[in-house]
Amino acid sequence: MAKQTDVIRKDWELNGWFVINLIATNQNGICDYLMMKQCETDVFVESKEIKDELSELQKYRINQLLELGKIVMVNDKEITEPFIFETFNF
Repeated sequence: MAKQTDVIRKDWELNGWFVINLIATNQNGICDYLMMKQCETDVFVESKEIKDELSELQKYRINQLLELGKIVMVNDKEITEPFIFETFNF
């Protein structure tokens, strides 16, 4: 069985997108892929296996991208609302 990351990348490429794997960036927690296509808005995609969850740092980075007006997806689901972090006061 193919890894989720391979399935996502191949699917986007088959649909004409230029896919960049963001494996070593200066920002820890950044999404796995940047998808680009002429006349389309760039899309950041985080690939998660079925049982995996986003880390707090990944949620933070996704929020940063959303604040910049970027499109962000986790697997095939678009993230439209920022993640909410609760602050506990003791």
